[in-house]
Amino acid sequence: MSTATSKAVQSKQIELVSRPDGMPQPSNFELRKAEVGPIQDGEILVKNQWMSVDPYMRGRMKDTDSYVPPFQIDEPLEGGCIGEVVQSQNDQFKEGDMVLGNLGWREYWTSDGKGITKIDPNIAPPQAFLGALGMTGMTAWVGLHKIARLKKGSTVFVSAASGAVGSIVCQLAKAMDCRVIGSAGKEEKIQWLKDKTGIDAVINYKEADNLSEELAKHAPDGIDVYFDNVGSDHLEAAIDNMNDFGCCVECGMIATYNATEPPAAPRNMFKVIAKRLRIQGFIVRDHMDAKDEFVADMAKLIQQDKVVWEESVTDGIENAPDAFIGLFEGDNLGKQLVRLN
Repeated sequence: MSTATSKAVQSKQIELVSRPDGMPQPSNFELRKAEVGPIQDGEILVKNQWMSVDPYMRGRMKDTDSYVPPFQIDEPLEGGCIGEVVQSQNDQFKEGDMVLGNLGWREYWTSDGKGITKIDPNIAPPQAFLGALGMTGMTAWVGLHKIARLKKGSTVFVSAASGAVGSIVCQLAKAMDCRVIGSAGKEEKIQWLKDKTGIDAVINYKEADNLSEELAKHAPDGIDVYFDNVGSDHLEAAIDNMNDFGCCVECGMIATYNATEPPAAPRNMFKVIAKRLRIQGFIVRDHMDAKDEFVADMAKLIQQDKVVWEESVTDGIENAPDAFIGLFEGDNLGKQLVRLN
């Protein structure tokens, strides 16, 4: 804790200035400056070093009810971030501490410490706590272990398999001796999955004339678990190939986030009845009581070299909107991060 007099700082931040209609555009965002601080007794001032951009943020740009409130016009956006405490008047934090918070899209922020987690950069690079050791990794872990209740030796299909969540799902399933089939849309991503994750097959969905038939070639005995990050035709293909009593874990549906009309697929929901399928959506924040179990499990797998990850890094807060938009164009391999200068 510092006894020095705190000072206000000038902070760059990205604000939402209009709500996207379809694909987000750079004009929906604006870089502005704000004065942050001085901090009061019990508060800290944090300077962000890393921030995360994630597909779920697209839903918060709509003025609709959801599990998290929508972003407000002419206000900075929010998201996972890692920063350094640069001023402290809180006994629980000292200057130099690295912390995990949810006030990304800005250079500086203040907090009374609630909801802020100190991280140990000796365990892994700080930004890993936004990815494999953070909400991204926990999303993958919860989906497989708490929702699907994955059994060893199962056959698992993962859409957006090279993405931040999907790539971890693939490796967690392989660690349980499962047969894993992934989908991706670029040769670079397909090669990375084959070289780094050890999964059994990768489908280039952009080159597949019939995704359901292509999946059947790689899973002739059917699939037991589908980890869904895409929705639409991927969900349709999974249902076609799902074994009786299988589970579709609904994590995301990026194919529909920017849609201006309802998607054509899936058109085979009637099969859910005959196959007695379980389709369950989930939100990782509902499972925070399992965080310690997740961290212990994931740290062990990382030490055993059973989990690796890739990061796509964009430099400069001014480029955060482009990094976010790139998520929907398939630009990122693994976790998309913004490194603040």
